[in-house]
This record gives sequence, C-alpha cells and structure tokens, in this order.
Amino acid sequence: QVRLVESGGGLVRAGGSLRLSCVSSGSLFSELTMSWYRQAVGHHREFVASISSDGTTDYADFVKGRFTISRDNAESTSYLQMNNLEPEDTAEYYCSQPGPIWDYWGRGTQVTVSS
Repeated sequence: QVRLVESGGGLVRAGGSLRLSCVSSGSLFSELTMSWYRQAVGHHREFVASISSDGTTDYADFVKGRFTISRDNAESTSYLQMNNLEPEDTAEYYCSQPGPIWDYWGRGTQVTVSS
C-alpha cells in the first residue's frame, strides 16, 4: 500500500506564494508520473499539474505561468510551487500517483487565499 502525504498548505494573501510537498512511500516513485489536483468547496476535483518520470510537465491552463511542478526522486517527493496566488486558487490540494489497479491519493492540504 502506497501512502502519499501532502504538506505546505496554509493561509496566504492574494499575490503570495506557497510550496506544497507530497512525499510518497512507494518504491517505484522515480518511474511514475506524479500529479496534483485540487477541489474547492462545491466543485469537482480538477487537474492542476503533472510531472512524468522523465521530467515532462503538464499544467491546467488556469495555472500556467504561476505554478511549477517538480520532483526529487531521491526524496520520493513531488513539489508544487505556487506563485501569484489568487482567491480562486482556494481549495484542498491533493497529490496522486498511479497504482497497479487504482490511483493512490493523499489526504490533501488546504490552501486558502485571501483577497
């Protein structure tokens, strides 16, 4: 069973920055694509960013130019650097990793951006 643990969320003013971390207990971390999703109250969970094993990144349009995803395979950790945050970025942020049958998910970290 793989465990994902997110951290780094908090309360920040609009225009501020946060860096989220996701630590994976899985042994195949370096071979897997890591993804970040978010879910705001009353909304569906939505894709934010992903990074493949070779470092290829993908972003949702609404975060391009503001968020950067990265990974440290030695630490089995994925990061999401979030700059120029907006109140609309307020959500619970989750990381995800593919599994043999279903995807693994962390419990999330709350990001709140005040105007």
